[in-house]
Amino acid sequence: MDDPDKRFIKECLHLAKKGLGKTSPNPMVGAVIVREGRIIASGCHKKAGLLHAEAEALSKLGGKAEAGDTLYVNLEPCNHYGRTPPCTLVILKSGLKRVVIGMPDPNPNVSGGGAEFMRARGIEVRSGVLESECRRLNEVYIKYIVTGRPFVIAKSALTMDGWSATSTGQAKWITNEQSRRFAHRLRGMVDGILVGAGTVITDDPLLTKRTGKKKGGNPLRIIVDTHLRIPHNARVLNPDPDITTLLVVGENINPGLLKTVEREGVSTFICPLKEGMVDLNALMNELGRRSITSVMVEGGSRVMGSMICERLIDKFYVFKAPRVFGGDDGIPMARGAGPEKVDESLMMKDIRIKRFGDDILIIGYADYSLLPGMEKDTCF
Repeated sequence: MDDPDKRFIKECLHLAKKGLGKTSPNPMVGAVIVREGRIIASGCHKKAGLLHAEAEALSKLGGKAEAGDTLYVNLEPCNHYGRTPPCTLVILKSGLKRVVIGMPDPNPNVSGGGAEFMRARGIEVRSGVLESECRRLNEVYIKYIVTGRPFVIAKSALTMDGWSATSTGQAKWITNEQSRRFAHRLRGMVDGILVGAGTVITDDPLLTKRTGKKKGGNPLRIIVDTHLRIPHNARVLNPDPDITTLLVVGENINPGLLKTVEREGVSTFICPLKEGMVDLNALMNELGRRSITSVMVEGGSRVMGSMICERLIDKFYVFKAPRVFGGDDGIPMARGAGPEKVDESLMMKDIRIKRFGDDILIIGYADYSLLPGMEKDTCF
């Protein structure tokens, strides 16, 4: 039997997706107000600082609801002051008597506060409708708000026999144009793109999203360069009002060398070292402190290997192209010490497959629960 509450929460999820890549550090939220089985108002959170979805939907009714109206929202309404007043107060003033919530707020400082506030004031609240779908939509927000660290995506393009580049470092182009367009859309959905110095030295990339008609909205470019080896004229260091770069160097870097890269749009973070290289765990903490909620790691292979070894990857996007190099001297997706046994390898879960022409994209989440010392998944 059809559950109308599920049907309207699905509509909230559809509305919430309009904020994809725009609401950080806030979650994506959609809301609808239903009267006699029909949606009479809707709203979504478009950007941090703007109206929340519940408030936007109610504003279309002049802030007032009628008896029998129900508010649906994919995330528990906030009950604290931020850039905007609490949504619970807006709901209370509207006269609404029933609210259906997709998932509770995972913020450990306010979890459950919105639902409890409304119930204590006579509002009927149902929570946990399509909760798993709601959690997946806001996986970035959940990871960030629970841990204070960014949600980390690993993106790689490989041949059928597993190489990310030839022995000379050439990788243009392993995948087809459709796959590359999708990869650029992914860039527009994250707060930062992370690469190692080797990628900048070899490819001199811009690391921009290159999609959409409007300028701006490019993610922060994060360059991990322990010994500051990248050229001073690298394109990621060129001044651009629409793009900023964070250069991450080791704590023993020469101050004089650091001054050579100081320019508008470029900031530096002197990071602690671990075994002679930038401590990536310390870097994740710093990015979280800077309100970077999501990062996509694009290479090179040593950075990718270190991120995997340190168990910092949350989600994988692996493109496989119908090419075979056939040799044993190409550049792999990840370098560094791997497991000695197959059953010690990292498994992916919740796998999805997409096709872009003849290319295949494998999407999955890192399952650390099967590895020693990781009893359960932190957020999911």
